[in-house]
Amino acid sequence: MPLTKSANLEIVDYLLSAEREGYEVTKVTERYPDLTIDDAYSLQKQLIERKVQDGVKRVGVKLGLTSKAKQEMMGVHEAIYGYLTSDMLGLEWEPIVFNQLIHPKAEPEIAFLMGEDLCGTNLTEEDVLKAVKYVAPALEIIDSRYLDFKFTLPDVVADNCSSSRFIVGSNWIKPDQVNLANIGMVMSKNGEVATVGAGAAVLGHPAKAVAWAVNKLGEHKEGLKKGDIVLTGAVSEAISFRSGDSIHAQFADLGSVSFSCS
Repeated sequence: MPLTKSANLEIVDYLLSAEREGYEVTKVTERYPDLTIDDAYSLQKQLIERKVQDGVKRVGVKLGLTSKAKQEMMGVHEAIYGYLTSDMLGLEWEPIVFNQLIHPKAEPEIAFLMGEDLCGTNLTEEDVLKAVKYVAPALEIIDSRYLDFKFTLPDVVADNCSSSRFIVGSNWIKPDQVNLANIGMVMSKNGEVATVGAGAAVLGHPAKAVAWAVNKLGEHKEGLKKGDIVLTGAVSEAISFRSGDSIHAQFADLGSVSFSCS
């Protein structure tokens, strides 16, 4: 049974309040166990629309579950997507404030900056790379609003895929100047290596993940816009951090990106 208008409003308010005030909530599916993926994407869109009404801007798209291992763990066969908004953008020289978050984790990613609009339902990774102006190292801070970071697939989609903050490094290069599938990455916490990864962890190639997202958005008559930032998916597992920690990700041939947490 489709969600009623009042249920939609209730869920969006529930998730927005948890994000803005920084507290954990129980899963939406505990109250609405029949919540579908289509319902969840509808809720996600309504949540973003509310944020835009409150003055933030949509600045791009983020991908999740781009690792085959994560998909198997969640029992799904494809990735998920959410939206990036202007209030999520962090800067390397400004510390992340820990008490504004709940249980954050850092994920190293390769960011795409779109040089032109891209929309359709049958696009390939080659189409994506033609439309990308620059690529850059990035760190995404995921911070699910759900208790103990535990959720079902519809829950996480409705919660805008655990989006919280993202930081993009200052080294922007043309995508044909680096092998995005083979690029290696080392992420450190407080100067000690925490995890390693490579671009191929993102569905074999980051552009393949973005092509999936564009085709999925195209089913809803949406797409990517010139100037959009796209976080293509984690190249390694996420790591937790707390106040006083610093996170640094070094990508071969692409440069580095970092943040500190106060």
